[in-house]
Amino acid sequence: MNPQAPPPANRPGRAELFTPKLVTVLREGYGARAFRADALAGLTVAVVALPLSMAIAIASGVSPAQGLATAIVGGFLVSLLGGSRHQIGGPAGAFIVLVAATVAQHGVSGLVLATFLSGLMLMVAGWLRLGTFVKFIPFPVTVGFTAGIAVIIFASQIRELLGLTLIAEPGPLLQKLPVLWAALPGYSIAAVAVAGGTIATILALRRFRPHWPGMLIAVAAASALTAMLALPVATVGTRFGGIPAGLPAPALPDLSWSLIVAVLPSALSFTLLGAIESLLSAVVADGMSGTRHRSNAELVAQGVANVGASLFGGFCVTGTIARTATNVRAGAHGPVAGMLHSLFLLAFMVLAAPLAAYIPLAALAGVLAVVAWNMIEKPAIAILLRSGTGEAAVLGVTFTLTIFRDLTEAILAGFLLGSVLFIHRMSRAAAVTTEIPYVAEDRADRSTGYDAARVSDPQVVIHHISGALFFGAAASVGSVLDHIGDTHRVLILDLAAVPFLDSTGANLLEGLARKAQRRGVALYLAGALPDVRAALDRHGLHGVAYAPNVDEALLASQGDRLPA
Repeated sequence: MNPQAPPPANRPGRAELFTPKLVTVLREGYGARAFRADALAGLTVAVVALPLSMAIAIASGVSPAQGLATAIVGGFLVSLLGGSRHQIGGPAGAFIVLVAATVAQHGVSGLVLATFLSGLMLMVAGWLRLGTFVKFIPFPVTVGFTAGIAVIIFASQIRELLGLTLIAEPGPLLQKLPVLWAALPGYSIAAVAVAGGTIATILALRRFRPHWPGMLIAVAAASALTAMLALPVATVGTRFGGIPAGLPAPALPDLSWSLIVAVLPSALSFTLLGAIESLLSAVVADGMSGTRHRSNAELVAQGVANVGASLFGGFCVTGTIARTATNVRAGAHGPVAGMLHSLFLLAFMVLAAPLAAYIPLAALAGVLAVVAWNMIEKPAIAILLRSGTGEAAVLGVTFTLTIFRDLTEAILAGFLLGSVLFIHRMSRAAAVTTEIPYVAEDRADRSTGYDAARVSDPQVVIHHISGALFFGAAASVGSVLDHIGDTHRVLILDLAAVPFLDSTGANLLEGLARKAQRRGVALYLAGALPDVRAALDRHGLHGVAYAPNVDEALLASQGDRLPA
């Protein structure tokens, strides 16, 4: 193939793979009507993102101002450069566990550096086109770790939901629960009331006024009641001193070599989870809007967004499913909605910063409790549990490891278990039979059949192989092919139903060819697809003859048989 030749029409070129969706939307023509739709959608998403960004930041062990900086800077860059038409970037609940652990081990400076490094890794992953492979993460794995994260998020909010006083709260769940249980007698009625009222308001508005910004209304109402009644609960002001009325000046993180080495595992975890979460969110947006995202462009944008957020003291940026879905439902036309959402957040931060000090932490904990409940994909879990022990095992292992071990370990273990399950099923799908379907004489396509009248000679044996001939199926297929009788002079293998053959399968056929040659048996391979034939040629298979179908192989083999 000429390297200078243009790519095929159905395969996008490299430039198109990394072209931001914003460019595509502007090329289509962007007018006042589209801008009005994006402005309304951006405002709607900003109203949802405002309390959520602060709540996620506090739960992660950093200040609410850092959560807002992450949503403003990261969200703007994701929409500006991303490969999804409707993706909304910002801090995500899925990262709470990882971010909190990084802060506990390396401090806020270590978290900012890990975010910076993760951004660089995501950019490299996008340029290497690794976004294409993220979709191979099995569905039970994504459902399992999302449910596990939801449990951990809820457990991390029990302290604020109940207003408990703790000297130190352990991170691991098994260590956290006894500490919370011991502190339970000191719960605060006021905190429970605020949290319960927030949750009830959100659920009621979702039920009766689904288009209203339930989270913002609930937090605003809780803040007003707390201030008017002087309720004895912790607030953003008492815990953090409020939030600044603007973004900090950009600055590079601490790039000392010792800290880079220390936070590298966290950066890798951020990269893996960020890629999965972002592309999963983009897929959800595609399903809701009927569009198609560019996965590698999205990874590059996520990388730039993480680097940008870290310069302003922010932390991990990723595509957020809830806010992205809100953006689609609000009627967004394109990425401008996400950019405006960030600008609206900045305006809220500048104009309403003093009011943030009155927000009770119990109200934000109530918001996260609702988020955690929504993260658990109940219908998907029910379907997977009914699908069989394999899917249930992958789901259970991923869920359990996420809660009790580590998120990265959970994803890797679930992926490996899912891969083993797939290999097992594919190996069972491969089969060898002697019952090859008869093809009528008047049928034009005879690649999978033969004329039964031509195979009455007992010197000829025909085997039909179906399914992928790869390392997982080689043993079972090889045990059948091993038996070549002494009276056989011709062995025909019908490979028309073999879509794929790896080096193990090629080695199996090569061994069969050597065995046939030693016994004086002529081996014919019929109906091999071009890719299968190319794999055999690369492997150096000798001593075989190829035929377009079994019928042609029978005709060609007449000279190899002994006279009757």
